[in-house]
Amino acid sequence: MTLNRPEVRNAFNAGMIGEIADWAAHVAASAGQLRAVVLSGSGKAFCAGGDAAWMAQTVSYSDEENVRDARALAGMFGAINSLPVPVVGRVHGAAMGGGAGLAAVCDIVVAAADARFGFTEVKLGLIPAVVSFFVLQKIGQSAARELFLTGARFPARRACEIGLVHAVVPAADLDATVDGYLAELATGGPEAIAAAKSLIRTVSDIDPDEAATFTADAIAARRRSAEGQEGLRAFLGKRPPRWSR
Repeated sequence: MTLNRPEVRNAFNAGMIGEIADWAAHVAASAGQLRAVVLSGSGKAFCAGGDAAWMAQTVSYSDEENVRDARALAGMFGAINSLPVPVVGRVHGAAMGGGAGLAAVCDIVVAAADARFGFTEVKLGLIPAVVSFFVLQKIGQSAARELFLTGARFPARRACEIGLVHAVVPAADLDATVDGYLAELATGGPEAIAAAKSLIRTVSDIDPDEAATFTADAIAARRRSAEGQEGLRAFLGKRPPRWSR
């Protein structure tokens, strides 16, 4: 899926937020036919955050309108974050504000070496509220304290160091690196990958004793599943599993 408002560096407005949410709903409904999705931006940037014209409209919004608008944005990020298939982010140019938030809800992020990131909301007297939950899961409190409070822009190398990005490559190598991740993802069981995504979200939010029971039950269920049985038999038979491409 390509963000396609290059004239404003793919900045969000209400229409774009709705379209992305609809796309995420389609992906979730089509998960049985999809192995992964790639999120990228057209033109010179990945996503510059909020569109200036859209933000100008919010100045005159009522409290109710502001809440409704913000919840739509939060719902969009949540929908991408909870997709049962892997989401690979292909980031070039700027990923600012909500654009950096999009990187946070991707499972794997490949960034061009000259890409720039920033949680720049405080520069506008705002806060990175709706993306904070997802960002903190990726980069932790220490990095968030520095970057949320300063609003400083930072390079792809720094984004990789704090866990927001997973691979930094020359811009000319972006597509090949993304394709490499897609090829790797295609070797895993699609049901197992979806279960692994769910496992990460669940185990992150429960206490150790509950986690021990939950994780034991989870692996037992996977061993009993048709896909798990196929994977084990393929391994023991020294052949590729049926899902592998």
